[in-house]
Amino acid sequence: MPEPTAADPPLERYRSYLLLLARMQLDARPQRKIDTSDIVQQTLLEAHTRRPAFSGDDPGFCAWLRQALVNNLRDALRAWRRGKRDAARECSLDAAVDESSARLANWLAADHTSPSGKAARNEDLLRLADALEELPQPQREAVVLHHLQGWTLAEVAAHLERSDAAVAGLLHRGLKSLRERLNRGD
Repeated sequence: MPEPTAADPPLERYRSYLLLLARMQLDARPQRKIDTSDIVQQTLLEAHTRRPAFSGDDPGFCAWLRQALVNNLRDALRAWRRGKRDAARECSLDAAVDESSARLANWLAADHTSPSGKAARNEDLLRLADALEELPQPQREAVVLHHLQGWTLAEVAAHLERSDAAVAGLLHRGLKSLRERLNRGD
């Protein structure tokens, strides 16, 4: 396969974004058994194989990758449940990944409706996902749960088994570091 061009960027560019979306979809229990890195790696491998069949712009490619991620998450959840199907979870997975992606876009608070604006927003989403991936795991988890998934401070504290004050500190340091990382990229 020829080297990617500007219109055909390297797939590695999407890894952090897909990791973030995958983590946002798995509850804590399956997350301990399902390796989101493996799911994302499988998604990128499939995308590499099928990329010549794709024709479209960057936002369309992101949507295509999200759908591949959904399919791989479904497969992993099915394997984890050892054949026990949860039809409600499967049907809602597409919508949940789309909702997570939209939540990320809304968090950036950018209203881009032109094709170039949509491409810029996709670039911002990728930068945000990369910056989140660089945060220490507890900070990243607190920021994602609270700001991107809408959990209350008390819910995040209970999930992380920390005090409200400790979680508030994680959020403060995480957001500060996130802002610094995003501003560094400007």
